[in-house]
Amino acid sequence: MTAEPYRSQLAALAQRGRLRHLSPRAGRDFASNDYLGLAGDPMIAQAVVDAVARGVPLGSGGSRLLRGNAPEHEGLEAKAADFFRTQAALFIANGFVGNLALFSTLPQRGDLIVADELIHASAHDGIRMSKAPAMFAKHNDVQSFADLIAAFRAEGGKGRIWIAVETLYSMDGDMAPLADLAKLAATHDAMLLLDEAHGTGVFGPGGRGLSAGLDGLHNVITLHTCGKAMGAEGALICGPRVMIDYLINRARAFIFSTAPSPLMAVAVSAAIDRIEDASDLRDRLKTLRQDAAEAICAPLGLPSPRSQIVPVILGEDSRAMAAAAALQEAGFDVRGIRPPTVPPGTSRLRVSLSLNVSRADVAALGRELQRVMA
Repeated sequence: MTAEPYRSQLAALAQRGRLRHLSPRAGRDFASNDYLGLAGDPMIAQAVVDAVARGVPLGSGGSRLLRGNAPEHEGLEAKAADFFRTQAALFIANGFVGNLALFSTLPQRGDLIVADELIHASAHDGIRMSKAPAMFAKHNDVQSFADLIAAFRAEGGKGRIWIAVETLYSMDGDMAPLADLAKLAATHDAMLLLDEAHGTGVFGPGGRGLSAGLDGLHNVITLHTCGKAMGAEGALICGPRVMIDYLINRARAFIFSTAPSPLMAVAVSAAIDRIEDASDLRDRLKTLRQDAAEAICAPLGLPSPRSQIVPVILGEDSRAMAAAAALQEAGFDVRGIRPPTVPPGTSRLRVSLSLNVSRADVAALGRELQRVMA
């Protein structure tokens, strides 16, 4: 076997300014998704310490359908179903695996998936494994969703419609028009698949996410990742009991995967308690967002952010990466984002606000951004 095809492809990526490298954590955190600063939270850590003391094992020992199903997994799922006000929940390795399981399993032959064009890569990968075809609607354009559904029906499509969106888009920081999409779903007896990766913990009553107003509906399935604002790891698929049972029986990404650590189930359970009573943290994050509007967005002529994610779109790959490098050199961990993560011509800096930084840090980043962009 020769390594030449791999070398040439890596060289091509480097020439286009798209070669990726792993780099250590350094500088003030404007890159992580630890929005509420809970990754090092002492209450969550203590819950894990206590679990170790009472003999909860580190490893699960197998898949959930073999010997890997621990009381901690089932306890977490019961708590999550109650917290997110749904019939049932399923704890799975992470959000990527969650989307693989959802899209590859639930839509059936003859159905149609209508997804937002900017939905996460994990959804795209799950869709490629699905029995159902997919169409992609213009971003956050409800009429585009409606038109695609109408075209499917006009061509004789009889199956169920699956409308799939992120509630908060991780690269643009904008929010899906959930109320209008819910009305569209009701009109067409469609299912809503809502990826709450960046909304859970930050938005909604008790941090239940942007979909909190739709919780409990028979046609809504939500994916709540636990490794972002919840400060832990894993993901929770929440929805009608029949859908969760079907995933347990048919989702290969669940069936053939070693179960998450029981200790992580303990951590996520503690994180649910933590975010439910974290209105003070959400208020502090909102203040940082207001600071970013004044210190970053206004001087650069950008719209005020609607969320904790502030995109600074620069266009060219090389320009975005050079700006990111300059900010990192100045002590700010801001990352450049290039295609295929974002559409061609929209390479950007992704400024992620979290409680790991202070208001003074946001102001300092704003000043440095103006210098770098001058």
